Amino acid sequence: MKSPITGKEMQVVKELRKSSFRKEEFEIVFHAYKCMDTGEFFEDDLFSQLNYNQVLNKYREKNSIPFPEQIIEIREKYGVSASKMSEILGFGINTYRQYEAGEVPSASNAMLINLISDPHEFKKAIEKNKNLNNSFKIKTIKRIDKILENARDNKQIRYFQLYLTGDCVADSFTGYKTPNIEKLANMIVFYAEKTQAWKTKLNKLLFYADFAMFKTYGQSISGFRYAAIDLGPVPNNFNVLYGYLINKNKLRVEYSYFTNGIGELIKKSQTDFQPELFKQEEINTMNMVLEKFKETTTQDIIEISHTENAWKDNVDSKSLINYKYGFDLKAI
Repeated sequence: MKSPITGKEMQVVKELRKSSFRKEEFEIVFHAYKCMDTGEFFEDDLFSQLNYNQVLNKYREKNSIPFPEQIIEIREKYGVSASKMSEILGFGINTYRQYEAGEVPSASNAMLINLISDPHEFKKAIEKNKNLNNSFKIKTIKRIDKILENARDNKQIRYFQLYLTGDCVADSFTGYKTPNIEKLANMIVFYAEKTQAWKTKLNKLLFYADFAMFKTYGQSISGFRYAAIDLGPVPNNFNVLYGYLINKNKLRVEYSYFTNGIGELIKKSQTDFQPELFKQEEINTMNMVLEKFKETTTQDIIEISHTENAWKDNVDSKSLINYKYGFDLKAI
């Protein structure tokens, strides 16, 4: 980007700054272009949005404000419209739809939304609301009862999925996204369709896609947590994750035997990549990572990942990696 003052190319700078939202102050990694002649800072639309997203992410995390995809997921779970959800909760008619589109709920409205994510509480809200049509109440309560029945039947599955993803809180270790097994499975299918996807290399592609997305937009793609191990960054509990997806017939594995061990080639099973699960910028990021590393060998991508602070600062303790390291990526 050229300086509007001197016409010369400016440098990208990143520095810690305080920024406020609703009278609360947060430290973010401020991104801008700097005119080296005048010392002035300038933001383009992308940097402006990234800086703003960081503030919103930290505000939501601190105050337990649900993120838009969580707000959408809660409504879709119950099969009601956004306007009907507003009516149930006593909001303005378009309020819930605006929250789904990204407007940040007030603390009190956020508390209500979090509360009715529990089907028992949503059932109470339906039963107590005297303004709702009786036929709607009966139909919705039947749907909630079915959800509760399925939850009891699938308790072991839910516990296992929680083991894979960790808790469902969107925070700095999930890239401010709710962990989504379906999206991560499709990311694996995406790369398995397009490259020689040995498991070790595939783990690095997933890491770079999620962290590159965070670097540019302030949120990850899959919401998965990553850990630093000797061979580089990997999705947390990755071996159990692949076993789960293979058992679900989403992936298959071919084994190759080498003098120094066994190689696992991950391939898609009968399930094709589902692009409708992703935003266009997420697919663009996945493609960018693919083009960057498509011809890179497994050993080379391991060594590349070892240059990243995300790995170097966490490998000794085998710690989970904070997505803030996305801003320090060297290879992307």
